[in-house]
Amino acid sequence: MDPTPERLAKRDRFVEAGIDCYPPGSGLPDRQPIQAVLERFDPDLEDPAVVTVAGRLVAWRDMGSSIFAHLKDDGGRCQVFLRKNALGAEHFKLLKKGLDLGDQLAVRGTLERTKMGEVTVFASEAVLLAKSLAVPPSEWYGLADVETRYRQRYVDLIANPETMQRFRKRSALVVGMRRFLEGLGFLEVETPLLHGIAGGAAAKPFVTHHNTLDLDLYLRIAPELHLKRLLVGGFERVFEIGRSFRNEGLSPRHNPEFTMLEAYWAHARMDDWIEASTELIASLALDLLEPVEGEPAGVTVWGGQRVDLRAPYARASYAELLQQHAGVDPADEGAVREAAASQRLATEDRSHEQLVDDLFGELVEPHLIDPTFVTDFPISMSPLAKARADAPALAERFELYVAGMEVANAFSELNDPAEQLRRFESQVASRDPEQPSEVDHDYVTALSYGMPPAAGIGIGVDRLAMLFTGAETIRDVILFPLLRPRLRGAQAQADGEGSAAAVAAPDDDAASASPA
Repeated sequence: MDPTPERLAKRDRFVEAGIDCYPPGSGLPDRQPIQAVLERFDPDLEDPAVVTVAGRLVAWRDMGSSIFAHLKDDGGRCQVFLRKNALGAEHFKLLKKGLDLGDQLAVRGTLERTKMGEVTVFASEAVLLAKSLAVPPSEWYGLADVETRYRQRYVDLIANPETMQRFRKRSALVVGMRRFLEGLGFLEVETPLLHGIAGGAAAKPFVTHHNTLDLDLYLRIAPELHLKRLLVGGFERVFEIGRSFRNEGLSPRHNPEFTMLEAYWAHARMDDWIEASTELIASLALDLLEPVEGEPAGVTVWGGQRVDLRAPYARASYAELLQQHAGVDPADEGAVREAAASQRLATEDRSHEQLVDDLFGELVEPHLIDPTFVTDFPISMSPLAKARADAPALAERFELYVAGMEVANAFSELNDPAEQLRRFESQVASRDPEQPSEVDHDYVTALSYGMPPAAGIGIGVDRLAMLFTGAETIRDVILFPLLRPRLRGAQAQADGEGSAAAVAAPDDDAASASPA
């Protein structure tokens, strides 16, 4: 929203009075968080405490020679009382004529109760910290416009307390995941975002260019291969929480850039991650989920469905679930193609493995509401996983589904360099645009030095945040989600800018950008 003439005129009034509308620093020293000030209020003190608070002006009631106002910072809200006789007639007049809702203000004064019993800062000083030139949304009605909420998240945070709370919970979720892994002896590391080869998962990469080296590079699809190089080097338990990028469509569960937790555990197997991930999610549920009336702790409601995150979690094989819900054996190519066609899924230029995965997403995933470990994926769909010793056509791998979403992917890691090279070469030969276009020979070389037996896991932080906050679209748990460019003028009106449809990408049923 552009600045309004009225607010620009009020800004100019401050400037003419010699007041900087955007002063450096806090404006008043010794500022304290509002909630901390209120919690320390002692009504029995003979001399009221002198405090300094600062925040956004969110309410205003003009009483003539005095003003009752409310300030809000990121942790609390309090009433302040501005009086002509305390602030001086000229300064009070300037504030009265120049302040607007949305302005940032610092106030120093005594902390006392009003006659109505509300704890209030009785101001002896008031300093403008930043003049708001755009009109903020009404505090009473919030911000409902979909486009503004996503494009201007700062306005959404101002207007909707539940938005700020959602992202606080997301932050607590990430902190909890980090502490859990550190408690198991894992070391947090950072690996490159720019890769010379697009690998580590099946997805279309983003391409960029390094000018000095005159080199095309890829934004990482997954950190997996670099993390496993660290196992070769001697680290035994490592993890990373960071962004990954997949050049695919958007949907309520997909965003081209997303946050992953990936962890790799030397001398572990897939079953170790079943146990650890169960403990992780179940403990986070007890710590972070809001209570649901009539339900025990650890149970939530997401998308109108009851989801029980208490341990233990169910376990079922990939083939069993496809047989149960799709009526096909994933090894029967004819049956799979026929079933895909009957579901009106695109079959042209889709490999057998892709069609199997499409069927699974269409017919099986919606039934996986309570946490379920799906195991025994075909090895042909798992190029980095170790095959089961007793069933070489199957991978020692699981995906964890909750509320119909894949939230984790884990497997015992393939550490045979010759077999890994063979699989890489097969991927390249397929010419599938979602597979690597060249062999990562350096990774094969790393395996040649000897990687210990290991198991790795990838957890989609955004999807887990959706589950823990009740958000039904991934855009609600990403502070600044990717959107279409803003349209202007008549074209915006013709395309319905501001609607959910206009904000969404053209491909709202995009191919999976899985957590790992």
